[in-house]
Amino acid sequence: MSGRGRLALGAFAATLMAACSMLPLVDPVGWLAQAAFLLALQSGVGVLGRRVPLPRPLTVAAQALAMVVLLTVVFVREQAVASVLPGPQAVGRLSDLLTAGADDVGQYAIPAPATPGIRLMLVGGVLLVGLLVDTLAVTFRSAAPAGLPLLALYSVAAGLSEGSAGWLWFLLAAGGYLLLLLAEGRDRLSQWGRVFAGAASRGGSSAGLDTSGGRALAPVRTGRRIGVLALGIALVVPAALPAFDGGLLAGTGGGGGRGAGGGTISAVNPLVSLQDNLNQPEDRQVMSYRTNASRPSDFYLRILALDQFNGNEWRASTRRLQDVPQRFPTPAGLSPDIAVTEVRTTVSASASYKQTYLPLPYPAAEVRVGGKWRYEPEGRTLVGDDGETTAGAQYTVTSLDVRPTAQQLARAGEVPTALLREYTRVPDSLPKVVAQTADEVTRGAVNAYERAVKLQDWFAREGGFVYDTSVDSGTGGTAIARFLEDRQGFCVHFSFTMAAMARTLGIPARVAVGFTPGTAQSDGSYAVGLRDAHAWPELYFEGIGWTRFEPTPTRGTVPSYTLPEAPAGDTADPDRPEAAASLPAPAVPSASESCPAQMRKQGECGQSAAPGAVASSDPGTPTGAVLGLVGAAVLVLLLPLLPMFWRLRARTRRLGSSAGRTGADARARTLAVWREVTDTAWDHGIVPDEALTPRRAAERLVRLGRLDTEAADAVHRVAGAVEQVLYAREPRPASGLAGDAGTVRAGLGLAAGRAARLRALVAPRSSVRVVWALSRRRAAAAARFRLPARPSWTRRPSRQEG
Repeated sequence: MSGRGRLALGAFAATLMAACSMLPLVDPVGWLAQAAFLLALQSGVGVLGRRVPLPRPLTVAAQALAMVVLLTVVFVREQAVASVLPGPQAVGRLSDLLTAGADDVGQYAIPAPATPGIRLMLVGGVLLVGLLVDTLAVTFRSAAPAGLPLLALYSVAAGLSEGSAGWLWFLLAAGGYLLLLLAEGRDRLSQWGRVFAGAASRGGSSAGLDTSGGRALAPVRTGRRIGVLALGIALVVPAALPAFDGGLLAGTGGGGGRGAGGGTISAVNPLVSLQDNLNQPEDRQVMSYRTNASRPSDFYLRILALDQFNGNEWRASTRRLQDVPQRFPTPAGLSPDIAVTEVRTTVSASASYKQTYLPLPYPAAEVRVGGKWRYEPEGRTLVGDDGETTAGAQYTVTSLDVRPTAQQLARAGEVPTALLREYTRVPDSLPKVVAQTADEVTRGAVNAYERAVKLQDWFAREGGFVYDTSVDSGTGGTAIARFLEDRQGFCVHFSFTMAAMARTLGIPARVAVGFTPGTAQSDGSYAVGLRDAHAWPELYFEGIGWTRFEPTPTRGTVPSYTLPEAPAGDTADPDRPEAAASLPAPAVPSASESCPAQMRKQGECGQSAAPGAVASSDPGTPTGAVLGLVGAAVLVLLLPLLPMFWRLRARTRRLGSSAGRTGADARARTLAVWREVTDTAWDHGIVPDEALTPRRAAERLVRLGRLDTEAADAVHRVAGAVEQVLYAREPRPASGLAGDAGTVRAGLGLAAGRAARLRALVAPRSSVRVVWALSRRRAAAAARFRLPARPSWTRRPSRQEG
């Protein structure tokens, strides 16, 4: 197999091995086989393009075109032109799938289902990374930078994964990168043998790359040993150092697993780690409150409302914020005829409960809280500004206890057109079974109120539904249809499905996320824990406003106005609040010792605190550890740039020396400038040939470097000066050689192009001199102290001084 063939195979294997790190994120894993097949086709296009051969940019363009066509055929064939070419409709559909996939990523807990959007993101991401790796490593023959897209692919997986086998995926990704470097190393070594060796030996091998006997594989064996050693260090050293939760080796820290203790509710992505919250063995307290409410069992603490349903998820609309008013406006739709009582509540949030939405009873009328908060009038919520969170917040709320009767709800007026249009919108993709079931359940109801009560009672009592937190979470149309068929789920399924069904019946609906009342304490206060997190539907009735319903069986309390005789007292068991964190909401205490990695990534996790703690005594990560980690990170980032720094320093030393006026000093300065010229050409791809005289070497450099007249004259002037100091009986002093070296460098860069200039700057080939210098020092030490012979890969190829 040719050198480029080995590189192409190495690039394919490296990409596929790095893609394996995404396996824990999605179930099932069949997408990987599909990605591997498409990646093989894309790599094959590159192989054919290089064999023709096409210019490098055309090869890359052909592969990019192949990637687009393959994705079009697999994902949007129906919308494509002739089922192959991506037309406007196909592009629009791909965009919709990507948007849906991004929404699904935030919606589902890991492992997420392989929805079309997520599958497109995974397969498309693998193909894109594969294209970048193939372009860098094979087309442009620079395997080292190809590790960056591989690292990006692994980093995405590590940042999202909550698995405990992160080291395994790291080994696969790192092993793929080492294979790619090995393939490039073999190719480069073979090139060195042909270039540096001159005539081949009788045995047919080239000097500088002995292919006889066991010595032929010495460079390969040495490279493997170095790779294994570096990989071992990468795995062992981080384990020995103090680390932050949720690094690239995701899953090695505390928490992050189901049932690991603690948990969070995301204000941005309500379903993230929802089932983790519901199944926590420890119910961590997030807040406590005191209230003068006459019906504590109905005292829900609301965080935000999800009012948009796009077929894939329920989400909160993006709305304008304003300064917090001293007194909130009257709730939308509330008539003066409805009985209303003001309730005063004092809330104390735990220091470990850290998110950006302030839990409030609905509808709040006045809030007194310190810090930077903003008011969203449509949802009547308070949102933290400039990093403000609920951690340790102490605030007082005046809210309205709205008490409509069943008769008032039944006689509700006509809903305003704009509100009706916004809150009854359902996507065309919603399965028909949702509307059909809603019609069947509410058959015989004569008004919106009766239909809403029938829906609630069907879910809570009559429909045979079972509360089960082990059911896969999901809020899209498919998940709703599956829930209606299986009749098993938790509060997310009940609230989202009832809201969707209400919308199909023409009743404005949205989903609220927050907490149930909590547990009464002996001192008269109420404690709200993580398992009290909940989601419930709110339906709009003109004259009353947004009204709570409770379809989830055995959780929360059924509102009195939905009971048969509409009793005014408490009818539900106040000791059975929503015990599970069924919320898709943003309201979860962030306990750092057990917070899932998915939530730590979003910044919703607070410092660790004992259950029920209001203040945290955890001093956090020691300053010394932080500084050490920062230093290590800086070192890792700077390490790849060491060749560039060495090259810049060498150039400055060679061209800046002016000490000494003797003939020997002039000779040293001239030879240093010549070395700089040859190294600059080497950095731009022109390998030095020390067998040539300075004059012949200059002619070769001008020819291969395609230098213009000015740069060519500068090369010949430097070469002439070298001949003077080496061969002339009385050398004539030369001046301006440093300027000539700069002219040559500019000419080489101008002729080579942007990519070659970047390579010459960041990864100069001449930096291998450092290795050779260390090899010479080791040889000297070996001769002095009788050390073992140095590895053959560090020896300079024959007849090559530079």
